[in-house]
Amino acid sequence: MKRPTTTQSIVLRLPALLLAFWSLAAASADSGTTAVSITETIDGSDGKKITLIQHAVDRLDIQLSEIRSDALGQLTMPYAALWYDQWGATWVYINPEPRVFLRAAVEVVSISDDVVFLASGPSVGTPVVIVGAAELHGIESGVGH
Repeated sequence: MKRPTTTQSIVLRLPALLLAFWSLAAASADSGTTAVSITETIDGSDGKKITLIQHAVDRLDIQLSEIRSDALGQLTMPYAALWYDQWGATWVYINPEPRVFLRAAVEVVSISDDVVFLASGPSVGTPVVIVGAAELHGIESGVGH
């Protein structure tokens, strides 16, 4: 499967990022609070730890699956969890604890239908975001803040 170009990635992700901004703004207005998320820098990483209030998790309808292992022991995950950044690197958002999300690098071997086969990535059983990754990326990168 061919990776999208940078322009295609931006065009495909823009509506989701705008939706994230509007959803978070509405969540703030609805809850009477201005903070719907807390982002913390992770030492030795360019990523951030994202902690959402429960209202934001519900409003964004974040849905999860998990990293699995096939019969040969190779790591797999749903294609919906795969995220391409503007440089073509591949990532997933993991959910290590309730309402907490981290971006984690994955190395893709191949993609077959809706299954991604990984050379490296989070361990088996790690929850990964399959709906809401674009919104989390917007929060992490500061879109709308």
